[in-house]
Amino acid sequence: MRGLIDLGFKGLEGLLVLLLAAMVVMVFGNVVLRYLFDTGIDVSEELSRFLFVWLTFIGAVVVARENAHLGVETLVTRLGAGGRKLCMVLSDVVIIACCAVFFWGTWQQAGINATNYAPITEISMLWIYGVGFFTSIGMGLMALARILRVVTGRIDEHELKAFAGEYGDDEAHALKERLE
Repeated sequence: MRGLIDLGFKGLEGLLVLLLAAMVVMVFGNVVLRYLFDTGIDVSEELSRFLFVWLTFIGAVVVARENAHLGVETLVTRLGAGGRKLCMVLSDVVIIACCAVFFWGTWQQAGINATNYAPITEISMLWIYGVGFFTSIGMGLMALARILRVVTGRIDEHELKAFAGEYGDDEAHALKERLE
């Protein structure tokens, strides 16, 4: 199961690369066309904005898995394993609550967005704003899985250290502590 999840996230990372490459080609192509011929491709402007939205929200899910979102580790680094686990569970409960609000808001707007269309491509705006479903479900499930790992005692020591902002090896952490 773990291998399948890892493969899925590798696929998401590949999708991020494709979205970024497509954005670069479209934006750079438009810059060249405007510079050389005083014209541009309107579709590429609109699509690059839509791809940026998807890139941002898919990236947020990938980064959440790596525990690389901004955090305030000042207190958590000073706590022992029990305190870190408590803070981890509390923060994941808040994340799940935020994901639920985000999902509910996306759900409430889905009907309106389904009937609104982009001015140039005429794509239903649900395809753009519907990324909220993916993001809220993805991040919410990861937070729920981490809570379950903490409660069942299957939390990894490395994951607990990463949560506290200790990303390096033990020697680097010891050096950091000596310098403080």
